[in-house]
Amino acid sequence: MKLWILRHGEAEPYGARPDPERTLTSHGREEVLRSAAGLIGQPLLAIYASPYRRAQQTAQLVREALGFEPELVTVDWLTPDIRPQAVLEHLGDQGDVLLVSHNPLVGSLLGLLQHGHLQQPEQVKTAGLAELEGELPLAGAMTLKGLRHP
Repeated sequence: MKLWILRHGEAEPYGARPDPERTLTSHGREEVLRSAAGLIGQPLLAIYASPYRRAQQTAQLVREALGFEPELVTVDWLTPDIRPQAVLEHLGDQGDVLLVSHNPLVGSLLGLLQHGHLQQPEQVKTAGLAELEGELPLAGAMTLKGLRHP
């Protein structure tokens, strides 16, 4: 199975609005579209996104760029401060999905999936796209095939 994890694009600065309501900047939208190009031709079954506005905007831009017909799936388990282990509990054996979320969750989740612990998080810039591969989305059971930043 493959799993893609995308951090949202650049958003308005903190303090402009409450964190869940921060929106993408024009630069952030451009970043997302560049990252979406890395998903062209991939066998995505679903796109899961945090309910935060910037993640929703990111997921919708990807969906439109790919011509992905299924609706986005909005989930509370992709918000910034969720424990990475909770994400794995929700994924089960679903394969070939895209997760759209935030740091610190994105970096910690990538570290957990690769190394089996949280001591080596990945550094992921805005609109960074990670591709992982493995039998199941379990701690330490996936291999990072690539991490691209726009």
